[in-house]
Amino acid sequence: MDKPRRPPSGTWVSGRLLLAMLFEGASMVAAAAGDSPSRPASKGCKWEKLADRNVGLDAWVQRCDYGFRKIDFLFVDHALAIRYSDGGAPEPLIDVLDLNPGETTEDGIKRIFAARTDKAVAQRCVLAPYRATPSPPVGARRYTFVPNAAYAKELRAKADPSDVGDPPCGEFGDAPDGIQYFEAWPAGKARKVLFVRVGQDEPLFDEKTLRLVAP
Repeated sequence: MDKPRRPPSGTWVSGRLLLAMLFEGASMVAAAAGDSPSRPASKGCKWEKLADRNVGLDAWVQRCDYGFRKIDFLFVDHALAIRYSDGGAPEPLIDVLDLNPGETTEDGIKRIFAARTDKAVAQRCVLAPYRATPSPPVGARRYTFVPNAAYAKELRAKADPSDVGDPPCGEFGDAPDGIQYFEAWPAGKARKVLFVRVGQDEPLFDEKTLRLVAP
């Protein structure tokens, strides 16, 4: 009987590299057929698919080279962060947050918000659908926290038209000067929700094609 032949050396090395890539926590991955960003890349940038199965997120992000500044994305702890070459620590833009066993999406978002918000403020804010952007992707739901009726009346009475003011429900609530929201996929297998900071301008990640994935 002939002995099995060892693959050519180049093939053997490629196989070892492939295994290393598979075990890498965060990696750039090839896009599946039909998987693509929802808009063209900005000038000086190109789209890349970034995924981390441990974090549980797939995202299209832009790598940019403006000469004096380069921008890319990476996973830091349980967040997708943007990094600038000209200084500063990576800035988290999308937090990936765990739901507790048996917890509904809405209850989980309320718990997460309460844990990250001053108690006196959290008690005066209520969960609401987020409607300030175009419809979310099919299967996704977006939420925010807004002042309850009594708190909203109080804020209107004190409002200064020349001042944008601080977010009335804290850093994880509705933002008067930008776009941010919780995003959930109730029918998905991943027991997680996202907190997405889009900001004031079109972001360098594709907020329309974010995907939560089970480990």
